[in-house]
Amino acid sequence: MIKQRTIKKSVKARGIGIHSGNIINMTLIPAKTDHGVVFRRMDAGGKLVRAHNAFVNEVVLSTSIEDEGVKISTVEHLMSAFSALGIDNVLVELDSFEVPIMDGSSAPFIFLVQSAGIEEQDEAKKFFVIKDTVRVENNGSWAQVSPYEGFKVSLEIDFNHKKVKESGQKLSIDFAKKSYLKEISRARTFGYAKDVQTLQENNLALGASMDNAIALSDDDVLNEEGMRYENEFVKHKILDIVGDLYLLGGNLIGHYEGYKTGHFLNDQLLSTILDRPETWSIETFKTKDSPIQFYSEDWQNSLKT
Repeated sequence: MIKQRTIKKSVKARGIGIHSGNIINMTLIPAKTDHGVVFRRMDAGGKLVRAHNAFVNEVVLSTSIEDEGVKISTVEHLMSAFSALGIDNVLVELDSFEVPIMDGSSAPFIFLVQSAGIEEQDEAKKFFVIKDTVRVENNGSWAQVSPYEGFKVSLEIDFNHKKVKESGQKLSIDFAKKSYLKEISRARTFGYAKDVQTLQENNLALGASMDNAIALSDDDVLNEEGMRYENEFVKHKILDIVGDLYLLGGNLIGHYEGYKTGHFLNDQLLSTILDRPETWSIETFKTKDSPIQFYSEDWQNSLKT
């Protein structure tokens, strides 16, 4: 059977908070079977917040969860890494209200989990299998999931910027054929430098910099190192989708398709799916029958061509 996964040992990281600009300490801790991904706010008396769509409370520019007044912001990049590596059970301790932004991608979190090691547990992994198409729309944007033997994401974005247009705004990734680690994990978040300046003047986005995002001028990329992928913009949006979908509470088996989507529409899609239990089922698989296979190699090997 495909087994549930946790990490082998606790591992720590430090990074800046995109909202506060403060240094944040984070610890990933192994957890028992059926524990799920749970955050613990050490600066708020150790209160817990489960990483699930039921607790999503804010979807402006990032995805945040909250339970009984305790909030965790910007969870999507970390959740994306957990999804890609099949990590079902982990406790995430933070000394702040936000997950550190690191370099603006999920690669540092992938590396962190791989450094801790991945441990298979003695319970079957539960997959979220889509049985019927579910679609949501908002002001010309739309997102949907439909049945598929595996996990596939097809996305078209629409940004009126020279570099984004040149890079390609449409991409379809079948994760049975393409490696998340190679193709998606290093894609960084992006935004206009002038918008960040305005936000910081209003005491917002205090941790944003070219160390953790692609900064755009009116017609160019400002980062000296340029792009990590030719189509890094749309790839980062797919990275976000993978993380948002993991808030279903398990790995999705299905095909996600979207046009001009974001965290808001992803949240609406997940809520609609969960409100329609006839469109999905929770299933387990024998190893040979699984529509998804998870990584077991180390970080360096998984980056090899």
